Amino acid sequence: MADYHRDPDWWKRAVIYQIYPRSFYDANNDGIGDLAGITAKLDYLNDGRGGGLGVDAIWISPFFTSPMADFGYDVADYTGIDPIFGTMDDFDALITAAHQRGIGVIIDMVFNHSSDQHPWFVQSRRDRTNPKADWYIWADPKPDGSVPNNWLSFFGGPAWTWDERRGQYYYHTFLKEQPDLNWYQPAMRAALADILRFWMKKGVDGFRFDVVNFLAYDRQLRDNPEVCDDDGSVHGDFNPYDRFDAIYSKGVPEQWECVEFLRTVMDEGDAIASVGEVGGIRQPERLIAHAAEHVQHGRRLHMAYTFAMLTENADLGYWLRIVEATERVIGDGWPCWSMGNHDSARLLSRFDCRGPRQGLQQAALLFLLTIRGTPILYYGEEIDMAEVALPREQVQDPFGIRFWPDYKGRDGCRSPFPWTADLPNCGFNSGADPWLPLGASPPLDQAAEDPHGTLAVVREMLRLRRSHPALMAGSYKTLMKNGQAVIFERRLGNARLWVAVNVGGEAKPLRLRAVGFDAERDATAEVVPLTALARNGRLAGDILELPGYGFALIRFPAAS
Repeated sequence: MADYHRDPDWWKRAVIYQIYPRSFYDANNDGIGDLAGITAKLDYLNDGRGGGLGVDAIWISPFFTSPMADFGYDVADYTGIDPIFGTMDDFDALITAAHQRGIGVIIDMVFNHSSDQHPWFVQSRRDRTNPKADWYIWADPKPDGSVPNNWLSFFGGPAWTWDERRGQYYYHTFLKEQPDLNWYQPAMRAALADILRFWMKKGVDGFRFDVVNFLAYDRQLRDNPEVCDDDGSVHGDFNPYDRFDAIYSKGVPEQWECVEFLRTVMDEGDAIASVGEVGGIRQPERLIAHAAEHVQHGRRLHMAYTFAMLTENADLGYWLRIVEATERVIGDGWPCWSMGNHDSARLLSRFDCRGPRQGLQQAALLFLLTIRGTPILYYGEEIDMAEVALPREQVQDPFGIRFWPDYKGRDGCRSPFPWTADLPNCGFNSGADPWLPLGASPPLDQAAEDPHGTLAVVREMLRLRRSHPALMAGSYKTLMKNGQAVIFERRLGNARLWVAVNVGGEAKPLRLRAVGFDAERDATAEVVPLTALARNGRLAGDILELPGYGFALIRFPAAS
């Protein structure tokens, strides 16, 4: 990774580690994690000498100046550091220290919307004639005074809020404190370009674009159609947003002009990478196809991940459905995968990886780290952090507050990282009350003592990826599925690997002859063991004995 500035494709071989800065490490003991805290813990992630977890890049959730209505995803100054996270000097120190260790730095850009306290919006709402009047999405009411259309906020209620001074409604996909930017305004786009240039000059290595498929909207403001289930009833669970197919409030054809504009600006930099968050579509195949369009033709984003793997579905058949659908439609694009992030319940809890299912977390992460594409690890997955259940009075997430108790919010996956068992707050800080309570997950120092724990398995798998280029950049092909076990091939040039993963608790004897393995011809094929894994597969003739929640990496000799 140390040569990423000279390699424009470094991101294809990288493993990205997402950090929610409020919760990683609190260096100044005010209860909130900060930039200096990230810098202090970089050696844990990668010390640049072969030690540490071994990640190649970090994605840091927003740390910009913000009133924190949505915990930093409401930005009031895109080039300022919020004081709770530190100073620009702290950021510069973080960049320097990360690069010294061969760690790329990807920062979160929230370009669909800003804070209502951003100076742009403060000026825009003054009247209809000021220079920034159309930098946001404004619309007149219907003749009866009602909202312009049926578009809903993801956080509940209409997506339109009345502004008395302008005598118009403004549009917000999320909170009313997060007005949407108008991507059809050239001067606004130019201002966003300058923001990217500012951070590229600071030395960042990439950008993650929040809700990137929401940038373009239907300028006729047509109503979104209702979504009907198979029986003809209107769809909807706890969130009314899901009753509608948002085909006019996001992802309209002008979307491609928006992402191509972003790519043009990033291409001014030095090997800058980008990853987009694509969501808001319930049907997996449709979501995957939409995400694939964001990364094609070499002039859009470099990567995009979806929420298709961020469900409660731990069935291997579903996972393969997602992977294979991606492979079918990705074209010349590059896949990107995530099984956990700051918007989804913790993987361990989502998949109920406890008791007899305790090996599932390791199997899921091994699957994530061996399929084709760039994997994103969410902080704490490597030490089996679990979802933290909060009582109603401790919930801070506005999403959870709005829909409690049907939906309890995202606080549970954002709890502070536990570092050391015998220190106050498990070493998250020096004793000040953390902004969220810590959970009961074993801290890092205890996780590190387990030679077969998830931390040891992930660390070894990251080193195996580096030693086998086919795992990083090779092609993908599913060879066999047997219940909850799969074998797939990764191939790069003369290098050929078979990966077997069992995400079920039942041991599986897999007859490899069925997929072209010949015990005599392939006698020199070998299982590359993960010494940290307690459940390695064993090859006996043409039978692969794969334990429950087991894994095997079969290496074939290079073809002559």
